[in-house]
Amino acid sequence: MANNISEFIAKSKVKAADLEHKRKLAFNIQKYADTVVKGKQQFSNLDLARRRAKNTKWKAIENLDKHLEEFEKNFTARGGKVIWAEDAAEALQAVLQICQEKGTKQVVKSKSMVTEEIHLNDFLAKHNIDSVETDLGEYIQQLDGEAPYHIVTPAMHKSKEDVARVFHEKLGTEPNLSPSELTQIARVNLRAKYTSSEVGITGGNFLLADVGAVCVSENEGNGRLSTAFPKTHIAIVGIEKVLPSINDLQLFWPLLATYGTGQNVTVYNTIFTGGRTSGENDGPEEMYVILLDNGRTNLLRKEVRESMYCIRCGSCLNACPVYKNIGGHAYGATYSGPIGSVISPHLKGMEEFKHLSYASSLCGNCTEVCPVKINIHEMLLENRHIAVTEKLNGFSENGGWKLWRIAMMSRGLMNMTSGNMKARVMNKLFKSSWVAERGKIDFAPQSFNQMWKERNKK
Repeated sequence: MANNISEFIAKSKVKAADLEHKRKLAFNIQKYADTVVKGKQQFSNLDLARRRAKNTKWKAIENLDKHLEEFEKNFTARGGKVIWAEDAAEALQAVLQICQEKGTKQVVKSKSMVTEEIHLNDFLAKHNIDSVETDLGEYIQQLDGEAPYHIVTPAMHKSKEDVARVFHEKLGTEPNLSPSELTQIARVNLRAKYTSSEVGITGGNFLLADVGAVCVSENEGNGRLSTAFPKTHIAIVGIEKVLPSINDLQLFWPLLATYGTGQNVTVYNTIFTGGRTSGENDGPEEMYVILLDNGRTNLLRKEVRESMYCIRCGSCLNACPVYKNIGGHAYGATYSGPIGSVISPHLKGMEEFKHLSYASSLCGNCTEVCPVKINIHEMLLENRHIAVTEKLNGFSENGGWKLWRIAMMSRGLMNMTSGNMKARVMNKLFKSSWVAERGKIDFAPQSFNQMWKERNKK
């Protein structure tokens, strides 16, 4: 636990002082913000759309077990195969078994945060299977040896010069190529991977219970290529992604597109119902869906249940003043930003990751911009409450707050020392956490209480 906290503080301190990093992040987030304003104009009543979406997700999660069983029944009826994975280890083993049965040494993978969550690429590499990222942002990050920086935009922290440097160092291309030239190089490299891979792996934006289908939304077409050529398609999807009906997509697709990238609708929206059937010219011969729990049922507790409504649009990250200062990698978890700070302690362990819930100003901007009206900032506060009630805070922290409470509740104690004495104590206690970056703390020579008494005497 101490190691996670110390790493978070150390990384945050570096990034918060890195002006170039903040410049790149601000530039890319502003481009996003400008397009989202335009995307919202497609809704005649945006607030009503968001309320309906939240209500739909509420119904989906309240009946999660029934919807998942309905999905399995309908998906397997058409020849698809469903694998239930309680944790990352079970999901990884299932993927490995399929790959070994097919005799493949290479898989192509479209953008998927859930595969990042279970560290699929590293696992397959240990078993001599090459997992190739086909999303351009993910491809850049894989070449650079970095994890995704953002839920939607994996390489958001990189400028075009940074990407050119990565391609030059890893692929031997000419330095300082333009974005269009870099894209064409990636396209040529990846096209050969699609046709030579036996297995394609995707995530899933939504699970449709009533038809037994997996929905994948993307803008580059790499998701479709990753499933069109390989003979086997594996979709790894978190159990919270379920929607009751295919008819819900007419609401959720535009919301995801608008809040994710500012589009009216994502370029490629694909509904997978299983392997290739007679009369179809492409697509996999067989399809597996791995339904992943990996701590998600921990989110069903009433204090944070709304977090399961998340559609992974990333809008709360782009609105968060903390994320915009420290970036995505500082969090040390797959899911960063406000929603990541809510769910990571429950997915990965409250004791090890409770500190993320304190990395928030509780300004409420994350809640304000959420397309499904998740009360994110209130759940961050609930996580803090859970940490305290479960006695997960350290002795020094608890003791410090008790002393603080005693002092703040006693006017006599507050008046016992002068302003100079208070300043010396506070500057010593908060030397590293406040004074080092912001300057010394000063107190007035007299408190308001003391001045009021003197005024009344006169």
